[in-house]
Amino acid sequence: MEITQDDRDTVGSTVDNPEAQDVALDAGPRADTEPVSGLESPFSVFTTRRHQMFPTLTPAEVERVRRFGTEHSWRKDEMLFTIGEKGRGMHLILSGKVQIIHRDGLGRRIPIIDEGPGQFLAEVGQLSGRPTLVDALALEDTTVLVVPPDRLRALLVAEADLGERIMRSMILRRVGLIENGSGPVLVGRGTEPLLLALQAFLRRNGYPHKVVDVEVDRDAIGLLDVSNAPQSDFPMVICPDGSVLRAPDEGQLASCLGIVPTFAEDHVYDVIVVGAGPAGLATAVYAASEGLSVAVIDCRSPGGQAGASARIENYLGFPTGISGQALAGRAFVQAQKFGAHVAIPLEVKALHCGDSPIQIELKDGRRVPARTVVIASGAQYRRADIESLEQYEGRGVYYWASPVEAKLCKDEHAMLVGGGNSAGQAAVFLASHAAEVHILVRGEGLEATMSRYLIDRLKSLPNVHLHTHSQITAMEGEGWLESVRYRDRTKGGETITKPVRHVFLFIGAAPNTEWLRACNVKTDEKGFVLTGTAARKKCQMGEDGGIYTLETSVPGVFAIGDVRSGSTKRVAAAVGEGAAVVAQIHSFLAEAERREALNTVA
Repeated sequence: MEITQDDRDTVGSTVDNPEAQDVALDAGPRADTEPVSGLESPFSVFTTRRHQMFPTLTPAEVERVRRFGTEHSWRKDEMLFTIGEKGRGMHLILSGKVQIIHRDGLGRRIPIIDEGPGQFLAEVGQLSGRPTLVDALALEDTTVLVVPPDRLRALLVAEADLGERIMRSMILRRVGLIENGSGPVLVGRGTEPLLLALQAFLRRNGYPHKVVDVEVDRDAIGLLDVSNAPQSDFPMVICPDGSVLRAPDEGQLASCLGIVPTFAEDHVYDVIVVGAGPAGLATAVYAASEGLSVAVIDCRSPGGQAGASARIENYLGFPTGISGQALAGRAFVQAQKFGAHVAIPLEVKALHCGDSPIQIELKDGRRVPARTVVIASGAQYRRADIESLEQYEGRGVYYWASPVEAKLCKDEHAMLVGGGNSAGQAAVFLASHAAEVHILVRGEGLEATMSRYLIDRLKSLPNVHLHTHSQITAMEGEGWLESVRYRDRTKGGETITKPVRHVFLFIGAAPNTEWLRACNVKTDEKGFVLTGTAARKKCQMGEDGGIYTLETSVPGVFAIGDVRSGSTKRVAAAVGEGAAVVAQIHSFLAEAERREALNTVA
């Protein structure tokens, strides 16, 4: 079955997918070249960036790469690798020809490109040896230089100019695969909460996929033969190897795709970062680039709450703005480039700090040791005290506004609760899709809680309406949200019923600190982690006599970002703390080594 424009809209394209646009814009000037066979689209990255996606290295550049890899040979018609296999890194073709093939869970195979001497096979997942996303077939006897993930990362750092070209190519290849729906196929009925959740999980992790709506795509249903399947089977996920998952959770989907992280036995990390938001990813980038052994653990996807922001316009260096997911995606790739082990999706159950080394206990029972730990677990969305709220979560009530939810709101009325910057960014984004967006705030306006540029933007949008002194009291609907009741104090407390099928809640957040209980990390009255002088009466002293301002009440355990008491809830502040904590970790580790050496001598 041919991939239609609707299919591209589902998985996102560089036309209406801000994340794809942002990554593509990083790749430099466009090259007007011929489209790639089978994947033609006038706006596709395959068409507009082909020269950058598939560069040919000169003989001199091949020699620069040679010291990082080893030669391997394949005979004609042999597969170099297939979708789902553990990645072996970058394959640089020395002689012969290889065909790269796009294949989805329906078994459809579309050639992407034939590559020859001087060209290489790799996308960003190969920085960490993630499972391959395409098939590679030797069209003739072929000799290849295989550069394993650790040596590929070394190449990117050691050969800066060449590394930039290779990195740009790998990023664009991932964008192209996302555009064209390679990989697993999600099959379900349009607005099923679990289908939306799985789609959001894959999308925020930058994993290519395709969504088939059984109520719309009749051609696909004929291929799938699921017309008689019971409702309890949906959504189904057809993995690239042809196996079928029925109503899986995110962990089962990750297992099917081979992306559940592993850890080397007996390895003690210099630092484990819990949380892959801006603060955690900044720590990973700075720590790994300075030679520390780093692991980052997150239960869902890179970016944290910031990753759900439709557009961040006041972050330094991005005058036209950038989506939270694009910013997180770039930081994720950057952390991998320097060798950080980013372990997603994994859930942390507890922190054990009584012994040395400190241990992170995962929900699956594994324990990972570390010399230091950085708490960057951020905050979770606060749930409102609204009658019947729980039954409509995922069925008209959301805590973020991604293109998935925006598409559901197309030409409909949406309601958004909250007056912070996240709410403002979401309202601006939704206004370009929904017929009307109604913002409800308890206070008398937005000036005290929202940046001026967002307030001005909202005022300029004719389909955005602000309701002050207002609060939702109840929700109604059969299965799916159909209407809300809210109290308007500007009208004497009158209760108003409004037909609304989509409500977005941005009413603040509570810290993610439940997993710290076993370690007795001190928190304030709201549960945010105390650091510095507030955390310890007698603070740990560094070699320079200063205190570790980001250290918690437990030696070697630090806290940064939104989870930290007194932190500035801004992306730039979180990134700054991520950089600052690395300097304190270096000092802590040096002091620990000094004490250990003294004890050994004694």
